Amino acid sequence: MKLYSTNLKADEVSFETALITGLAPDKGLYMPKDLPHFSEEELSSLKDEPYPEIAFRLLSRILEGEIDEASLKEITYDAYDYDVPLEEVDENTYIMRLDRGPTASFKDFAARMMARLMQFYLKKENKNLTILTATSGDTGSAVAHAFYDLDNIKVIVLFPETEVSERQRKQMTTLDGNISAIAMDGKFDDCQALVKQAFADPDLKHLNLSSANSINIGRLIPQSIYYFYAYLKLREFPEEIIYSIPSGNFGNMMGCVLAKRMGVPIKKILASVNENDEVPVFFNTGEYSKIEPSKNCISNAMNVGHPSNLARLVTIYGGEMDETGHITKMPDMDVLNNDIFSTSVTDEETTAIVKEFYEDYGIFIEPHGAVGIKGLLDYRAASNDDTLAVTLETAHPAKFPKEVMSAIGVDPEPPQTLKDVESREEFMESMGADYEQFKNYLKEKLD
Repeated sequence: MKLYSTNLKADEVSFETALITGLAPDKGLYMPKDLPHFSEEELSSLKDEPYPEIAFRLLSRILEGEIDEASLKEITYDAYDYDVPLEEVDENTYIMRLDRGPTASFKDFAARMMARLMQFYLKKENKNLTILTATSGDTGSAVAHAFYDLDNIKVIVLFPETEVSERQRKQMTTLDGNISAIAMDGKFDDCQALVKQAFADPDLKHLNLSSANSINIGRLIPQSIYYFYAYLKLREFPEEIIYSIPSGNFGNMMGCVLAKRMGVPIKKILASVNENDEVPVFFNTGEYSKIEPSKNCISNAMNVGHPSNLARLVTIYGGEMDETGHITKMPDMDVLNNDIFSTSVTDEETTAIVKEFYEDYGIFIEPHGAVGIKGLLDYRAASNDDTLAVTLETAHPAKFPKEVMSAIGVDPEPPQTLKDVESREEFMESMGADYEQFKNYLKEKLD
C-alpha cells in the first residue's frame, strides 16, 4: 500500500510510515493511493463468518505486504473479542451497536487495532513513540485503554474540560501509568489545533510524536470493516444498503466511504451532524466556512467546527482542501451529493428521538445515535427511499446518563466496564489553549 498526502506536497509513504507518523510533513492527511476491490464472490464467502474472521480476511488484502498473516490474525482476534449486535427496529431499519467494546464506544474498533499494529511495528524496529490525541469525548478513552500499559508507547490526551461527560472523563483520567490526560480550557477544535501544531513543530521532531485521532489513516481502515460486516449479515448481492452515521470529525463516515470504494453496494451515506452544520451547508451551497467556536450540543463528541477528515472527502471527490479549511480546488459536488446526504439535527430533535425510540420500541438510544436516526428520518422524508438502512449507535447510552434521564426519566444500566471507573482516583492536568504552554509541557514531560 502506498499513501499520499491530501496537501500533495509530501512523498508517498508505506502504511507503516503513515501509521507511525500520523500526519504528513506538509500537514496533510494520508490517503491510500489504491485500495483493493472485493468481488461479490470474495465477500459472499465471508457471510457466515464471525466479526474477527471477517476483519482478518479483509485486512489481509488491504494490508497485503505490510504485515504477515499470522501476526495479523493474532492481532485481529485479540482486538475484536466482543459482540457487534445488529438490532432490528423494523423490516427496513437496523441499529448497529458499536458500544460493546471495553470503553463502550465505536472508537474501540479503530483504537484497539491501531494500538496492536503500532506495537507490532515499533517492536520490530525497537523504537518508542508518544501518541498525542485530541478528543471530544470517546476517542480519548478508547485510545487510552487501547494503549494502556504498553511499554514502548506513551499517550497524552487533550480534552475540552467542560464538554465531556463525567464517565467519558473518568475513562481517560483514571489510568495513569503511560497515560496522561490534560483538561483544556477551550473547545475540541482548540485541542486538535494544538496537536496538529505540535506535529509540525521542528523543535519537537526528536520526541517521536504520532496521533491516534482520525487524522491517522490507521483509524479509518479498521473502521471500514463494520460496514462490510453489516452488509454481509443483512443483505444479498447485489442488493443495496444505506448507512446513517452520526458525524463530528467525519472519520467514521470516511470509513464508510472507503468501504464503498472497496465494493460494498452502498446506495447512500447519510452524514448527520448536530448544530455544528458547516458540512451540510457546504454540501448544499458549495461554500465552506468553519464554525468558531464550535457550538456546545448534547451530542458532545460531535462538537466539531472544522472536521479534519473533510480534507480527505474533498480529495476523494477530486478537490483539494488544506489543513486550514481553504479549498484550492472544488470537488465534484454533483457526484458527492449523489453519494452522501448530510443534515443538521438540533438538541431538541435529538432529545425527541431518544424519547420516541424508548417509548415506541423499548430501545435505549444516546444523543449521538439519535442524531444518526434523525438523519435517516430526514433522508427518507426527502427522498421516499425505503432501502434497508443501518443507523449507527456509536456509544452506550449509560455514557450519557443526564441526557438520557432528561429525555425518558430512566437511568440506563451501565456495563461493567463503565461501573469499574466510578470509584477510581483521577489523574489529570489543566491547561489553557496556548501552544507555548503545551509545547513546554511536552518538552518537560518527554525530553
